Amino acid sequence: MGDEYPKLRLAAVQAAPVYLDREATVEKACRLIREAGAGGAHLVGFPENFIPGHPVWVYFHPVSSARSMDFSAALFKNSVEIPSAATDALCEAAAEARVFVVMGLTEKRPDTTGTLYNTQLFIDRRGRIAGKHQKLVPTAGERLVHAGGGGESQRAFATEYGPVSGLCCGENSNPLAIAVLAAQYTRIHVACWPHHFKPTPGYPDMPEMSLLVTRNLAYTCKCYVISACGTVTPEMAEILPATEAERAWLRDPAKTGGSAIIDPRGVVVAGPMGGEKEGVLYADVDLEVTVRCRLIHDFGGHYNRPDVFRLLVNQMNPPLVAGMAEPGPPADLREPRRLDPGGPRTLPDEPFGALGPGEG
Repeated sequence: MGDEYPKLRLAAVQAAPVYLDREATVEKACRLIREAGAGGAHLVGFPENFIPGHPVWVYFHPVSSARSMDFSAALFKNSVEIPSAATDALCEAAAEARVFVVMGLTEKRPDTTGTLYNTQLFIDRRGRIAGKHQKLVPTAGERLVHAGGGGESQRAFATEYGPVSGLCCGENSNPLAIAVLAAQYTRIHVACWPHHFKPTPGYPDMPEMSLLVTRNLAYTCKCYVISACGTVTPEMAEILPATEAERAWLRDPAKTGGSAIIDPRGVVVAGPMGGEKEGVLYADVDLEVTVRCRLIHDFGGHYNRPDVFRLLVNQMNPPLVAGMAEPGPPADLREPRRLDPGGPRTLPDEPFGALGPGEG
């Protein structure tokens, strides 16, 4: 009979938060999780920083202006500690809906008052936190708000469906980040996107660019990709811009949205959704397709050359401040130093290591 690969229903949420309101947005997220579960979804992905919203004001206001500082303070106060009452509510909704959730949120360090991360939180179908991914390098104006993520979160997570991964916005086109996921044989990947891209003349808008990037990632990693895009509400279009021209740009539905689900051949199997819509997009998929595609190109195995290309990933995250032991006796009274009996240390044969402890 051999191994079997399940057929699943994947879901992408396209929606806007209740902007900079953590509790109201968590409530909305829980409603959408339950909607996805009622729709038969096994796994659902949410947009970037869905809770409590992406810091898109940085594209319209100087960072040191009073307006930016007000937005930034509101973002910090409404960001999410892991774990917390907010994550407890999300876990409860996931367990009730029996759906695996990849939630985009702004994370803050517990009991601190200054550092934020762009994070995807992985919650399994039993309502347990399976892991998190932090965006490694904030993009453009995000650097004014978010810190770079830790190396330990650059990975796929083991689930009952096989390895599941996520990347935020621009890092979905980072070839080294993609190489890590290809080598860990991700089967389902959640690419999360903000409300819109910065209005730059000649630069493709988010719907076009996100589809280009996610089709490439699906084809390279031979995995299914849930591309979950944010949208802009009338309230956001009113409060965020600095000028009427920017406000008109934000109100254009062609500049936002574009959620889609892509198969391992790079074929769009659901969507893209127009920017004027909020809702849950579904696709029924067969994970055996990931096997058939990797028989042709397995970039983590037979279709690569580790004797030629190798990638070293530092998955350690040392603390900024570490304690030191009590001072010992003077150096001339200490035991003589001995050589390490284990001999010299070398790099491991496998550059990526095993999957982490996340469960399905």
